[in-house]
Amino acid sequence: MSDSAAYETIRTERDEDGVLLVTLDRPEKLNAFTGRMMEELIEVLREANLDDETRVLIVTGAGRGFCAGADLSSGGGTFERGETSIDEHRDGGGLLSLEIFRSLKPIIAAINGPAVGVGVTMTLPMDVRIASSAAKMGFVFARRGIAPEACSTFFLPRVVGISRASEWVMTGRVFPASEALEAGLVSRMVEPEALLPTAYELAREIARNTAPVSVALARQLLWRQLSGSSPMQAHRVESKSLWSRGRSADAKEGVESFLEKRPASFPNRVSDQMPEFFPWWEDEAF
Repeated sequence: MSDSAAYETIRTERDEDGVLLVTLDRPEKLNAFTGRMMEELIEVLREANLDDETRVLIVTGAGRGFCAGADLSSGGGTFERGETSIDEHRDGGGLLSLEIFRSLKPIIAAINGPAVGVGVTMTLPMDVRIASSAAKMGFVFARRGIAPEACSTFFLPRVVGISRASEWVMTGRVFPASEALEAGLVSRMVEPEALLPTAYELAREIARNTAPVSVALARQLLWRQLSGSSPMQAHRVESKSLWSRGRSADAKEGVESFLEKRPASFPNRVSDQMPEFFPWWEDEAF
């Protein structure tokens, strides 16, 4: 992984269990999102995919905010994109969300404070969202005269259902973590001082007890089947997954360690030992 000194808008720190803490680091701006932040986060995600020492990522914010959305300091022209045509333009939050979606490593959002606009939509393709009781969230686009972004019209209805998604997006109101918990946007709400310990506990549960290739495969199976056409499609790819994983050194170690009542040491690597049919969604004949 690149040293944190190489970044301007984020910090990274990895522990001995392979849990990589990624901290959005513009606290004086409530970690407002910039093009530079997008580029640095994408770089971290790509490096993590290739780094077998990194098992799980936690994303949080420095100071009292998680991410206050797009940096609006340039004024009314913030969202103008005159340098590209309507057909050429690619939303920066969307590029980040797509990179998160493609990740082979689990990602936990530890939402420590305000998370609005892209500050909340970037968390939607993450696997688990845990919120501090001090956090607030809002899909505020309509109140800024713009439209939803970061692939949120795909992810949000799948996370909380179309009715709640519509309410939040169409009103643009900011709501408390308790409402996010009730709707299933976050899986847990904890006191501020318990946020990172809770995220680390979950991350280490994954890092210490699971096969990295199995987790990477399961992550993509779950996300890709959200838009699957039928259970038969899931059955086909799960059958290939079981066939491939069942013949692996990881499966042998998983069974033997269980029978011998000892911690498993899984040998297969995500960087170069994913199943031969992976990525199956790129095969038109699949």
